[in-house]
Amino acid sequence: MQIDSIEVLHLALPLKQSLETKAGSLETLETVLVRVQSGEAAGWGEASPGNAPIAGPDWAGGAFRCIKDWLAPVVVGTEVETPEVLTERFKPFHGNQFAKAAVDTAWWDLRARVEEKPLHELLDPKRDAIEVGPTFDQEDSIDDFLARIGEAFAAGFGRVKLMIRPGWDIQMLDFVRKEFPTETIFGDAEAAMGLEHSDTIYRFEDFGLDLLEQPLAADDLVGHAMIQDTLRTPICLDESITTVNQADMALELKSCRAMNIEPGRVGGLTPAIEIHNTCRGLSIPCYVGGRPQSGIGVRFGLALAAKENFPLPADFFPAEEILQADLAPALRPARASQEGWMQIPLWSEPGIGVAPSGDLLQKYAVDRAIVQ
Repeated sequence: MQIDSIEVLHLALPLKQSLETKAGSLETLETVLVRVQSGEAAGWGEASPGNAPIAGPDWAGGAFRCIKDWLAPVVVGTEVETPEVLTERFKPFHGNQFAKAAVDTAWWDLRARVEEKPLHELLDPKRDAIEVGPTFDQEDSIDDFLARIGEAFAAGFGRVKLMIRPGWDIQMLDFVRKEFPTETIFGDAEAAMGLEHSDTIYRFEDFGLDLLEQPLAADDLVGHAMIQDTLRTPICLDESITTVNQADMALELKSCRAMNIEPGRVGGLTPAIEIHNTCRGLSIPCYVGGRPQSGIGVRFGLALAAKENFPLPADFFPAEEILQADLAPALRPARASQEGWMQIPLWSEPGIGVAPSGDLLQKYAVDRAIVQ
């Protein structure tokens, strides 16, 4: 496909309530959309690394500049017939995984629209609905915390993920397990612990977690391997997995027994598929991670989760609970049957099935550029 132009938009979407972060209080969610044009067809992609480089080195403003100044110029005016061509074009540019992901996902959407197929049909899908589960973070009241978890299980979600913080760990898990002794529970420490917390980590075994996500720092693959060697609970790596090479190294070291794959964090669908295939060959189960983003970005994760080696429920962050207005119609989970878990049915329209609202793009654009 001849890439005729790439439009990049830096957006600030108003939040329903302010968010307290290490960088201060945030009133908006900044994200970057990319529109790749080929003839009469166009594909959309999204990168949502956050407003500031807090969770990692990327942020929306940086992704916008990287795409505008570096990534788009090496693509526009050229033929891109396969996603591997994009990967090769981006090799001179280090890091900036979310920026690369925005262009990569837009290319996949474009290709699916040109072929008049839903995106997931291009990814060798094994399911037509994706099981999902919510995430719960620390609250002032343990009673409110337990009530929200109970509501999720009562609604039909097959698992919940609990954020673990120093001081919000053993006692919290004890309360939760006493209230929900048989339910599927993931724990996620978000790299907040170190080897000095080994005694605490080993105590997590008492609570029957189905997996423990990223207990140590992102760059500590050896430390994860040391703990996983003696821990019955599967460690799932998340922040550690930013490239295909990082995933290969983690698997070689046996640093985990599960892997969270998020298209934005690893550079797009193309590397995400490669990581999935490697994990499948080693019988390492995966699940699709998520983050606050618009309904455009959500659909790429759902399409990816249709592949074979994603048996675990994907992350689910309902935009209507976070954003004052979403850029695309929301996909809502529903029970497949009275006995089934909450799932999001996949769509039948070409590509990701939707395009962002032009009025909202105009309203919330902080900056925009067209490379042609």
